[in-house]
Amino acid sequence: MHGKVIVITGASGALGKVVADAAIARGARVAGIDHAAATIGTTADRIDLGRVDLSDAAQAAKAIDAAASHFGKLDALINIAGSFSFETVSEGDPKTWQRLYAINVMTALNASRAAIPHLIASGAGRIVNVGAMGALQAAAGMGPYAASKSGVHRLTETLAAELKGKVTVNAVLPSTIDTPANRRDMPKADFSAWVTADELANVILFLASDAASAVTGALLPVRGRV
Repeated sequence: MHGKVIVITGASGALGKVVADAAIARGARVAGIDHAAATIGTTADRIDLGRVDLSDAAQAAKAIDAAASHFGKLDALINIAGSFSFETVSEGDPKTWQRLYAINVMTALNASRAAIPHLIASGAGRIVNVGAMGALQAAAGMGPYAASKSGVHRLTETLAAELKGKVTVNAVLPSTIDTPANRRDMPKADFSAWVTADELANVILFLASDAASAVTGALLPVRGRV
């Protein structure tokens, strides 16, 4: 990853922080984009762009272009920004479906569209999306989340076909990620069976690396020990 410039959306979240730190440790430079306020000052290997609503195409384009301008190029986009809600169809709110579609699908779409010219110019451009194992077969209460993450899967496949030979596009499909929030929400679960953020980051950064040049259109399950 040495010398690579990577944009990470959702960079202030539990997974985003781990991926950013791991990328920098491997020699990459990182631009973090998040809806939350920026909390890390600009350094030689990192900038953070906060208060960005990536579900808005204009804001996404402005942030992506700022990142590419700051570092002089863009080699990889890692779309981690997303959200989760658990509610049944009959008792839930239709607005939840709209909100999760905006946060999970539109953020990835808008960031990808804005990044494409920069990634093509790189000559080794990469897009890595975060889908979900739970979107392969939705369980009760998982409707809005599974539907939106299924949209991420289809976006990944479409972009891979459209950008074939120019930019690779893949998605990781984690099971439950071992984060503090998930432990709080599921205190009786077997945490040892979950995939850790470090393990998932390793897979994401492989797909963003030169070593994955022959991999595109993949929806890669990352199950942990389930």
